[in-house]
Amino acid sequence: MGRGEFDLAQRLDEDLLRVSRCRNDPAGLALGYFSTGRNLMSMGRFALSRSHFEEVLARYDLISHRSLPFNRVGVQGFLGLSLFCLGFPDQALAQNDAAIVEARRSGHPPTFAVSLSNGTRLLSLFAEPEALNELAEQLVVLATEQGFPFWRAQGTIYSGWVSVKKGKTAEGMAFLRSGLAAYRATGAEQWMPHYTALLASACEAAGQVRQALALVDDALQITERTREGWFAAELNRNKGQLLLRQGHSEAAERLYRKALSIAEEQGAKLWELRAAVSLARLWRDQGRYVEGRDLLAPVYGWFTEGFDTPDLKEAKALLETLRRI
Repeated sequence: MGRGEFDLAQRLDEDLLRVSRCRNDPAGLALGYFSTGRNLMSMGRFALSRSHFEEVLARYDLISHRSLPFNRVGVQGFLGLSLFCLGFPDQALAQNDAAIVEARRSGHPPTFAVSLSNGTRLLSLFAEPEALNELAEQLVVLATEQGFPFWRAQGTIYSGWVSVKKGKTAEGMAFLRSGLAAYRATGAEQWMPHYTALLASACEAAGQVRQALALVDDALQITERTREGWFAAELNRNKGQLLLRQGHSEAAERLYRKALSIAEEQGAKLWELRAAVSLARLWRDQGRYVEGRDLLAPVYGWFTEGFDTPDLKEAKALLETLRRI
């Protein structure tokens, strides 16, 4: 999975679950459900991954599972990512916060690093730089002290993203590039579409739209090759935004529709909301107010939580504008 070989990882997960069932091995089953859930989440099968993580939590025994190469911290962190994509941001943050608290209390550096890694990834999706900055700094310090190059690279990437969000674009791009190079040097491929998209957004902020487009295309190629589909809807939406900046409104609309289709197929309501907002905004600017309102209203109306998040606030403001026109 770390190398982005998700099909092979899935077959191994299935073998682990099959053998564990035959042996009536509860620890093997717990590990199998956790590993399967992580893989499914990466491939964009969010509802199924959620059910696997919840199965682990239902089976988890703190004493008998203490020696397993995972713990409740890892399960909660990945469950938080699945919940976010499924459209439950408040529950996602709750799982993430609980994982970090437990990991910090454990006094076990790898467990703490895992919780911070999952936490930075989740918070980067919320577009809240202050909270993200705190976790990214902790991750870099911990990984440096403990000699964890894999997690240090991730902390560097997210520190760079924080700098970009704070307007320090050149500094942020330097951190992003160095972090990406260090991450790739570990042999890892998982999460590369997301990390590459962060660098693309930094290039866009610097006015380098052509370079940003090239990076998004690179990220889409990785997604196509590895089937790491959890971020596919966002990549298509991001490409649409970049093409719109170049004046290609028809191409942008096609990509927004593709993002919507991917999100709907995955049951990823948060990605669906973002794609609907982008498309509704485009239609608003073209005078297609009713179409925009009819698209966005039911998507926004589905949500039952997260109304203080930037995504829901932006959607609400746009919907109110479309209703007034």
